[in-house]
Amino acid sequence: MPLSKGIAMYLRFVVAQLDEDSERALGVFHAVRYLRDEGKLHPFEEEQHDMVRGWFNENLARATRVTAAKTPCYRNRNRALSWFKDTAVEHLDYVRELVAILDNHGVPVRTLKAKRVGYVVYEDEYQVVAEPFADMNC
Repeated sequence: MPLSKGIAMYLRFVVAQLDEDSERALGVFHAVRYLRDEGKLHPFEEEQHDMVRGWFNENLARATRVTAAKTPCYRNRNRALSWFKDTAVEHLDYVRELVAILDNHGVPVRTLKAKRVGYVVYEDEYQVVAEPFADMNC
């Protein structure tokens, strides 16, 4: 169920750690993957992570654009952030499974909610990818 009627709301799930590229809060997908890469997940959590990632690979398109620049340069950092639309109910349920893994390891997760997310560079039925406005706390 959407968070608001008529007004689009976007959600992003983040941890306190900063992402090197965007210089913004690290998203839960990367946070769980880092724990996995460090060997900190229990076997059942690794299976859960792999299942959730597989589901997203099948059910969420990869953004075809990740920068507002007309001619992306390999030296430019990818500052665009992914946000889920509040109508992407099933996708949000799967993200919450990653949140639960982080919670099991004492990693606090914040849910950011916004009506405006920045300069949108990609959008589909479930998500937007946007370069945040300078005044955004995300």
